[in-house]
Amino acid sequence: MTKALYDIDPYKTKFDAVIVQCNKNEEGLYEIELDQTGFFPEQGGQTSDVGIIEVQRTNVERPKGDGLQFEVIDVQIKDGNITHVIKPLVSNQIDMESGQITKFLTPGNNVNGFVDWEHRFSNMQQHSGEHIFSGLVHELFGYDNVGFHLSDSVVTMDFNGVLSAEDVAEIETRANAVIISNLPINISYLKTEEEKASVEYRSKIEIEGDVRIVTIPNVDVCACCAPHVHSTGEIGMLKVMGMENYKGGVRVSILCGMRALKAFRQGVAIVDALVNVLNVPAGELVENVQKIQQNVNDLKYSLGKYMYEDLVRQAEAIPDTEEDAFLFTGDVDNKAMRECVNTMMEKHAGYCGIFAGSDNDYRFIIGSKTRNCNDVVALLRDKCNVKGGGKPQMVQGSVEASREDIEAAIR
Repeated sequence: MTKALYDIDPYKTKFDAVIVQCNKNEEGLYEIELDQTGFFPEQGGQTSDVGIIEVQRTNVERPKGDGLQFEVIDVQIKDGNITHVIKPLVSNQIDMESGQITKFLTPGNNVNGFVDWEHRFSNMQQHSGEHIFSGLVHELFGYDNVGFHLSDSVVTMDFNGVLSAEDVAEIETRANAVIISNLPINISYLKTEEEKASVEYRSKIEIEGDVRIVTIPNVDVCACCAPHVHSTGEIGMLKVMGMENYKGGVRVSILCGMRALKAFRQGVAIVDALVNVLNVPAGELVENVQKIQQNVNDLKYSLGKYMYEDLVRQAEAIPDTEEDAFLFTGDVDNKAMRECVNTMMEKHAGYCGIFAGSDNDYRFIIGSKTRNCNDVVALLRDKCNVKGGGKPQMVQGSVEASREDIEAAIR
């Protein structure tokens, strides 16, 4: 089993190790196992650490210099054995061309590991913040956290009970009070069945063997395998980013620390931009956007009415004696097209259709009371690039062809 250095000291980002074995996966990437590692593997709902592994050049025949470096892009654990998925950095091109890489990755060779601290610490902030939030939910409402996901962009928690927006806001406030209190975050292990039975802790699964416990005094006691910050103050802040109903409960999204600060900056930048564009105070943005939306809807209605009336005028110009009736027009909405096709079908016994757009980019609606409109789609598909279909009485879709080619196919 690989010795997990991140369990001993999550703040240690540099370590030495020895290669145990190396293989290539189906994607052509190297997978290496070390006797010990500081890289946290993907587990417990959290994605893995990333960073650099450097193989010492003294292990192979090569002039002295810096080590040959590999990027750690994924880390996995199975039965206590930790595998690092790595790929050579661009600076290793000479070694790649000369076929030296395999020699570097020979079992027994020494390596130096460098964990990406910014990535690691951000994950520690998020995960410790999640424990505070989930612990408060469990204490106040008795709900369990039944799902957790921590990636580079998302932190979500799934609870098996319903929370209102007011409930979530109250928990957020309490969570930040815990952060400000700068409480210690303690790591301990329950090794015997008696110890496990004597401690009440949260856990999503049954755990065999030693149980690693993360304790935030008077806030949360939870089984967890991940690195955490030493005290709650290092989390900085916790901000709820969203919530939604999920599988009979609720899913809550949060961000902590620097990620929360980045999100806040982005939000402020968006508000400032809207203030400048609309030339209104920030407090009046919502009201002004609602007025703009209403004006847009009114204009859409007026435009749609005009489009329909204009199409009807064009349709009326087609002689009633024509069995089939087709129109080519500019870009109009589907509602106007459909209503006009229905009107045309009252006068013409054959196919009635409208092609809206411009050469090589048309949308169409075709209807008929007496014929199968899918036959027209099939005919067009033989001659042009067509997507669409529907019922025999009416079809719609798009076609990439010139008007001349479409008219020739129809004829």
